[in-house]
This record gives sequence, structure tokens and C-alpha cells, in this order.
Amino acid sequence: MSLQFSVLASGSTGNAVYVEDGQNSFLVDAGLSGKQMESLFQAIGRDISKLSGVFVTHEHSDHIKGIGVIARKYKLPIYANEKTWGAMAGLIGEIPTEQKFTFKMETVQSFGLTDIESFGVSHDAAEPMFYVFHHSGKKLVLITDTGYVSDRMKGIIKNADTYIFESNHDVQMLRMGKYPWSVKRRILSDVGHVCNEDAAIAMSEVVGDKTNKFYLAHLSLDNNMKELAKMSVTQTLESRGMIVGEQFQLFDTDPKIPTILTAV
Repeated sequence: MSLQFSVLASGSTGNAVYVEDGQNSFLVDAGLSGKQMESLFQAIGRDISKLSGVFVTHEHSDHIKGIGVIARKYKLPIYANEKTWGAMAGLIGEIPTEQKFTFKMETVQSFGLTDIESFGVSHDAAEPMFYVFHHSGKKLVLITDTGYVSDRMKGIIKNADTYIFESNHDVQMLRMGKYPWSVKRRILSDVGHVCNEDAAIAMSEVVGDKTNKFYLAHLSLDNNMKELAKMSVTQTLESRGMIVGEQFQLFDTDPKIPTILTAV
């Protein structure tokens, strides 16, 4: 069975990624309302009640908004590290103890034939971490919500088949935009978000012989545009010797419309 995925929603208004391997199915984050999450699953023809687990990256609302609702309604197991569980207390309502599981940072947990690896990122949350899915020699990386991509992160995520990669903002749009300077400073900081050009530089340093797809994720509604992100990333990659469209494909994600269920 092949590893397949859909970016159900991605952006500053809510984030969720679905992954399946033919035996088990997984959700990373549920940053939209319970009803919206159900609609997104219907859109890709999958049953939210059949999930093997929901994996939380960090406690910001655009990643956990629907966690409590779907956990209670469908009795789903929820995985997060201890500090994130602590930070979510009071934000997602009560989760029955038997549905709460700890997933420590920098560890691997196995679910049937799929190994899920966690790794830390640099973001202004309690203990933010993202995930790598390993299945039958295939590797799917999810990395958003980080102010920069460190050498340690690059070592963990290098030479994946598919990446869902943060390309949050255009620096000029952010600087000229309506946000207060305190918010701009936070986004531009080492615990904020990666801009288009920095995302492309990091992509060029992790791409490998296996790599076939990059999905640009977590685009800011106010400080980025799909066309601009794709153009900026493409130009930066090509300036570093990458041939977009030949070596690998570059795809958009959307805050409301899921990507087609696709093999890694």
C-alpha cells in the first residue's frame, strides 16, 4: 500500500494535513472548526471517524481549533508532547484520559507499517514540533511554523519524496502591510515564520535524488499570494541551480480547498 496525503487546509486561518497508508490514517493538526473538518474529509472521500490518530504540532489556534470537538465526537486518540498538552489546557476542552497520548520530541512511533518521526522547530510556542512519515521507503515531510530551518532540521528532513513546506510571507508585503510593528517583528524573527526566499534556500539544501514534490504551505492571507510565492520560490531555486518542473514539481495549497489525495 502506498503512502497518500492531502493538505486539507493551509494558511493563517487554519491548518490540517491528512495522511494514509492503506491500513492506518492520520491527521496532523485540526485548525478549523469541527464542521469545517468534517466537510474537508467529505471533500476527499474519507471518514474522519476512522482516523488512527491526530498529531498536534503546537498549541496555536490555527492548528488546534477543531481538536477538542472531533476528539470527543469521534473518540479519536490525540498525540502531542507534554508541554503542548499543558499549553492546550483550557483551549480545547476536556479530552478523556484514554484518548490522550504523549509523543515526545525527536522520537519515532510506529503505527503498523508507518513510522512517524517528530522533530523540533523554532516557533513561539511551548514546544513546537513537526513530523516525518516513513513508509515502505517513502518519506513525507511536514514543516511549517518555524522562523528558520536549522542544520539539525535539514539533516532530519533531507531527501524526502514529498515536502509540505512553509512559505509564509513576502518580506516586502509584510513590511509595507497593515500589521503593527510588534507583529511584523515577531513574524520576521527566529521564532516566527519563514519567508518565500528563505523557504526556497532551505528547499535547495534538502532536495535529494528521491525528491519529486514540494507543496508551498501556510501562506499568509495578508502578506503573500500563491502566484507571488510560487514565482519567488522558483526564481530562488533556479538561481541555485534547481530546475523546477523537471527535477521536482511545485504545488500550491489553499486555506479552504483540499489538495487532491496524492501518492507521496
